[in-house]
Amino acid sequence: MQRGPALADPEGEAAAARRTHEPVLRTEFEFELPRGYVDAEGVTHRQGTMRLATARDELLPLYDARVQENAAFTTVVLLGRVITRLGSVPVVNAQVVESMFASDVAFLQDFYRRINAEGHTRAAVTCPSCDHRFAVDLAGGRLGES
Repeated sequence: MQRGPALADPEGEAAAARRTHEPVLRTEFEFELPRGYVDAEGVTHRQGTMRLATARDELLPLYDARVQENAAFTTVVLLGRVITRLGSVPVVNAQVVESMFASDVAFLQDFYRRINAEGHTRAAVTCPSCDHRFAVDLAGGRLGES
C-alpha cells in the first residue's frame, strides 16, 4: 500500500542535522538597540530580531518610489523588511525604522552587514586603556555584561 507524502516535520530537519553533526543554518539573529525605538505611547523597545536577507529583499527597495527619489532611503526600506521583531511593536516596517534614532539605524546597518556578509555578530575590539584585544557579540547584552 502506498502512502501519501509525509507531513512536514519542523523538528525533523534539525534532529537529522544533529544526528549527522551538520550545523543548522541560523537565519534569525537577536539584537539590542543602543538607545531604543520610542513608540507613539512613549514605550521604548530595544530587543529585536533580524532575519537574513534574501535577494528579493535587496531588489524590491529599488522599485520603491521613496528610494527612486532618494537612494539613502534604501536602508530604511531594507531594514523594515528584515527586522522581524522589535519589542512589542506589532508590525516593523519602513515607517518604524524612519522614526528610530540615527545611532540605532547605524547600529542596525552594521548588524545587517555582519550577519549577511560575514555570517556572524562578533567584532574584535581593543580596550583603549590597556590595549587588550577581545571579541564582543553585537547581538545583545548591555554594556558591561558578558
